[in-house]
Amino acid sequence: MDVQLRHLRAFVAVVDAGTFTDAAILLGCSQATVSRSVAALENALGTRLLERSNNSVKLTLPGNRLVARARRVLDEISRLEQVVKQAHSELRLGYALGALGKHTRHLTKAWAAAYPWLPLVFVHSNTATAGLAEGIADVSILRRPLVDDRFETALVGCEARYAAMDTDHTLARRRSVRLDQLTRYTVALDPRTGTVTPELWPPEARPRIRAVDGVDEWLTLIACGQAVGVTTEAIANQHPRPGVAYRHVADAPRVEVLLAWWKDDPPPYHAALLAMVRSLYGSAPVGDGQPLECADQAVAGAARRR
Repeated sequence: MDVQLRHLRAFVAVVDAGTFTDAAILLGCSQATVSRSVAALENALGTRLLERSNNSVKLTLPGNRLVARARRVLDEISRLEQVVKQAHSELRLGYALGALGKHTRHLTKAWAAAYPWLPLVFVHSNTATAGLAEGIADVSILRRPLVDDRFETALVGCEARYAAMDTDHTLARRRSVRLDQLTRYTVALDPRTGTVTPELWPPEARPRIRAVDGVDEWLTLIACGQAVGVTTEAIANQHPRPGVAYRHVADAPRVEVLLAWWKDDPPPYHAALLAMVRSLYGSAPVGDGQPLECADQAVAGAARRR
């Protein structure tokens, strides 16, 4: 079956315009070209899609079933074309939650000053790759390991963990909390893109877990006093919410912040972006070619001082 996009475009244009003549005007081609394209589509599918008369056309039953699907195909192609156009005009930095926290605004301004011809645009995608696999991001911000050979990742910084609770909660009166103080409460977490899993606690002391879908549901449960949460300082900075208090978790391991991109197709200036983000986090690679490690105390101190 040889169905081509020009066949689908001609078919949909005839349906929208009502006649082959008007469809030709809409597409900017000859009526004969439209007729040949629709006929080729009917031949490829082995069925008649339009009933023709002197003044109009009418959809057959197969044509009626096909037209909605044809529109979806053409819409997806249009989106793909838009993605390609944007890829040449801006650098898209994807994130699932928190972006870069307090560094988000500083990065945007520093990038605009250094590379005014290539705008840096933050795009949200609540997926495991923060829009990278979906094609809506050129580089993505991740806070959990990405086990996928298609992508390259680099550690750019570390963030402290914060507990979130409603402002009337007994723990909200403390300056900091410990993980074991949270085990008596229901903990809300996002299993898809969140930075917390039940393994943050030892097996014998794990709290009740309530799964949520996205940061808004997470914050709503917490503000209503129905759960507490554990997150990163980026969320605490990026998502203040009336009724929600954030408190540092003193004994929780810090969260690694990664940048990721397609291994076989790195975007332009990704090395410059990597260096700029690391600078904002107050971190740098340890030694020549050695990876940055969150366990490094110098990096930890720099991250806390910012």
